[in-house]
Amino acid sequence: MSFALDEGPFYHGTKADLRDGDFLTAGFRSNYRPEVVMNHIYFTALPNGAGLAAELAAGDGAPRVYIVEPTGAFEDDPNVTDKKFPGNPTRSYRSSAPLRVVGEVTDWTRQTPEALQAWSARLAALRADERGEIIN
Repeated sequence: MSFALDEGPFYHGTKADLRDGDFLTAGFRSNYRPEVVMNHIYFTALPNGAGLAAELAAGDGAPRVYIVEPTGAFEDDPNVTDKKFPGNPTRSYRSSAPLRVVGEVTDWTRQTPEALQAWSARLAALRADERGEIIN
């Protein structure tokens, strides 16, 4: 793993209430397969992509998008780049090193209730399909 060519800025979507200086780390359950504990922390260079992740994240908190800085090496997220979007047009990444929160974005595009329902249905189908594994 090495530093990717993308210089950011980078974003992470979650329902956690975080402050500048907090660290996001690997080792938590996947939002998409809760039985999987993740070896990486995921982020993107697209604020609306992080917003979608925030809206789909587990938990009861409000969806939030944080500006983050990787503290170590990162790589393209193989769950989307290798399987669905060769070349990483989603600008999605992952790292085993923590991400430092350096700010919050509030002007990202929210999903409509219908779009969220469609995304939730897709995730439910992935959970039901054992071939929809996460590359951890």
